[in-house]
Amino acid sequence: MPACIPVFPLPGVLLLPGGKLPLNIFEPRYLVMTQDALATDRLIGMIQPAEAGEADTPCLQRTGCAGRITSFSETEDGRFLITLTGVARFHVEQELESRSGYRRVVADWCSFADDFKAAGDNLVLDRQRLMRGLKEYFEIQGIRADWESIQNAEDCQLVTTLAMVCPFGPLEKQALLEAPTLQERGETMLTLLEMAVHDPRDEDYARH
Repeated sequence: MPACIPVFPLPGVLLLPGGKLPLNIFEPRYLVMTQDALATDRLIGMIQPAEAGEADTPCLQRTGCAGRITSFSETEDGRFLITLTGVARFHVEQELESRSGYRRVVADWCSFADDFKAAGDNLVLDRQRLMRGLKEYFEIQGIRADWESIQNAEDCQLVTTLAMVCPFGPLEKQALLEAPTLQERGETMLTLLEMAVHDPRDEDYARH
């Protein structure tokens, strides 16, 4: 993996290893970033802003995820429609001088060697608990779902996809990203679902 990668800071947007993230690129600096990535290794790092800073240069979270452009098309009005497929997470070692307006970082991949391995074999997922929490959560959020596809999905891909598409807040998304293992990510997601659907006025829940 390269030492230096471009990064695309977007709050509330999560890319995970093995996940697919569609993006509509229209801002001039990110059009240049996409063109530069297509001309080289096709890698772009997705990362969330941390605390608010200057409008164009907010502080970045320490951890992001790099994705490879696996499909792209250009629209008649000059936009790029791309799909990033998650490769591996990284820590930001340092930020470099911007190029053509887009930001670049020195990426440290050492802590995430397992992202390059097939981790699904070690995942133990409580499907009943997941489906119960997911149905309640989707009902509250007004989300329609293809339940047959969800039921038929493999555990590894299901955890990855749900973590990316569920409308959790930026801090929750970051917690899912930073979960050390797929097992811990699945458990974190289950906890987030149950916290989101549980009525805080429930005294029995409060006692527990």
